[in-house]
Amino acid sequence: MDVTDVLGRARDAYDGSQWARSLECFRACDRIVPLCADDLDRAGQAAYLVGAGSVCAELLERAADAHLAAARPERAAESAFRLSYILGSAFGEPARAAGWLTRARRMLDDAGIDGPVGALLTVPPAIGTLLGGDPAAALPVFERAHAVGVATGHVDLTVLSGVGLGQSRLLLGDVHGGLVVFDDILVSVAGPAVSPLAAGIAYCAVIITCHETFQLGRAAEWTRALGRWCDDRPDLVPFRGQCMVHRAELLQLHGQWTEAMARIRDACTHMSGPRHDPAVGLALYELAELHRLRGEYTAADASYRRSARAGHDTEPGLALLRLAQGDVDTALGCIDRALAEAGPLYRLRLLDAAVQIRLAAGDLDGARACADELTSAAAHAEAPALHAMAAYATGIVLLAAGDAAAALEQLRAAWRWWQQLDAPYRCALVRAAQGRCCSALGDHETAHLEFEAAADTFRALHAMPELDRVRSALPPQATAESLTRREVEVLRVVAAGRTNREIAAELFLSEKTVARHLSNIFGKLGVSSRSGATAYAFEHHLI
Repeated sequence: MDVTDVLGRARDAYDGSQWARSLECFRACDRIVPLCADDLDRAGQAAYLVGAGSVCAELLERAADAHLAAARPERAAESAFRLSYILGSAFGEPARAAGWLTRARRMLDDAGIDGPVGALLTVPPAIGTLLGGDPAAALPVFERAHAVGVATGHVDLTVLSGVGLGQSRLLLGDVHGGLVVFDDILVSVAGPAVSPLAAGIAYCAVIITCHETFQLGRAAEWTRALGRWCDDRPDLVPFRGQCMVHRAELLQLHGQWTEAMARIRDACTHMSGPRHDPAVGLALYELAELHRLRGEYTAADASYRRSARAGHDTEPGLALLRLAQGDVDTALGCIDRALAEAGPLYRLRLLDAAVQIRLAAGDLDGARACADELTSAAAHAEAPALHAMAAYATGIVLLAAGDAAAALEQLRAAWRWWQQLDAPYRCALVRAAQGRCCSALGDHETAHLEFEAAADTFRALHAMPELDRVRSALPPQATAESLTRREVEVLRVVAAGRTNREIAAELFLSEKTVARHLSNIFGKLGVSSRSGATAYAFEHHLI
């Protein structure tokens, strides 16, 4: 074997994202002549990217030692940093991860070096501070690290610190500032200069942050970009499962539920290896949500339980499942416990469900307090989804309080927001609520149109619980058999545009009898006008 030639092929394969081939060639060479530090680094990262965890750890440990032996402490610390991340996030070994991060810091301290790698080592502790609920304390750390990355041209540092910087700004209410950083990162991760590890971390972290802060438009754009990135790298194992879940979230939002369920099942299969993938809990939760929305309650319950065993929080989905099953007390207990424990951001997602549950429990004041909290949060956020949630919550509370006119105004605003986001299920929920408002205001014709529009969407989505709820508000669907022979004759002449006098003359009836037939027809069809009866008759093929 010509080792030099095989090494060249290994390096080229690595640069071309053919990581399985690259790892195979590197290991073949390593069996003959030990790899140099740089090639150990490449081989270790290739092993991680194809899912060869134990091999990855061994190679990166050797890379760190080899860099130190070659008097390159900064490169050694970078290898240790990569190993620390992989051990902590992918392999679930926080103690070893912390140990390698400490060792990386010591490598630099012993050499009296700081620079960009030193700044890189400040990122994981700052992420811990951020996830611990203190973005204000994490922000200056990310700002300093990001400035060093930009000044020195260290692209991985710039990207990873930028993710933390954008997250901190968003959580502190600086939506524009956070999104500006994310937009810059999106351009960077598409290029070849960023390592696959840093790119994958950035994609997944930004998408999760955008979902959590209700920036659904940005989440959709990043999800599409992550999908392209994964598709262009067929050897990739980490990040792919999470990509599938995020694609499923996008499909669910846009009403493509069957495809979303297929993507989630594929993700669960992909992440079912011996190593725990932290995204599997999210996948199982999203699967449970789809089962719940479709009325498949037994399957939903099983998926929520599996999600909990994987370490994912099951609220508000589980509480809403209990509500759908008619167990209002359990639903109330679940949501109240979750609200008591939740941080400010996650609390907003719970409030949306809490309004529905408290209304079902007859707690109008509690529901109003939750809706008001949502409205207050939306007033200080540039997030269309949050505005839509707040308007809908306020609308259904006002309707329950008997103020249908004010409720309708709020619901129309909610519908406009959800329309902008192309969220058909949410739009249908709003239209059903608008139908209830119109009924309360005595406008039964418009109410019927709203209920029918909502029913059409629920039927297309197979959202059976909501479809059944809307059907109960509609009059029984007319058929040719539900009208008498004489009523069908009258309806045909009405559809031709005749007056009552003309109908009476054509059918040899009195005008009083024609009026009685029309009243019966309107009642059976659930309409209140001749034009409504005509439209309904044509639409339902009654003539």
